[in-house]
Amino acid sequence: MIDSEGYRANVGIILCNPDGQLFWARRIGQQAWQFPQGGIRSRESPEQALYRELGEEIGLDYEDVELIGATREWLRYRLPSHLVRYHREPVCIGQKQRWFLLRLLGDESKVNLMASGTPEFDRWRWIAPNEPVRKVVRFKRQVYRCALEELEPLLKKVTGKLAAGRLA
Repeated sequence: MIDSEGYRANVGIILCNPDGQLFWARRIGQQAWQFPQGGIRSRESPEQALYRELGEEIGLDYEDVELIGATREWLRYRLPSHLVRYHREPVCIGQKQRWFLLRLLGDESKVNLMASGTPEFDRWRWIAPNEPVRKVVRFKRQVYRCALEELEPLLKKVTGKLAAGRLA
């Protein structure tokens, strides 16, 4: 779903473990690491998209996680011009995202990057909460910073841990 301004509705997933570390995945065939994310389909709520994407991208079900919280507003980023597909209608200039913080309840061995049959990621690992903003591709950094800053108090509440150092 692309809105009238050219932004595609999307969900972002920040999954934490009991130690307060965050799930970080590498896109297939690239050196680009990121949080799982994906588009919201027509007639699908952000929460429904969250659980669908969780299953498709990392093989987890709603029973494997606890929903801790979400960003209050849509967070937006623009794609660099070389990534905009001007030949497609409607033209998508970027993403508008609702970010969700989840806690892994079960064993991490349930993570399955091949769950959908068309995987987006080929590797994953746990990282400290202060790392993603520095390590994600540059055009997503501000959205990551805003999502993590808003959700960090909830992360601290459920894990008892804060990021080692500043998120920025």
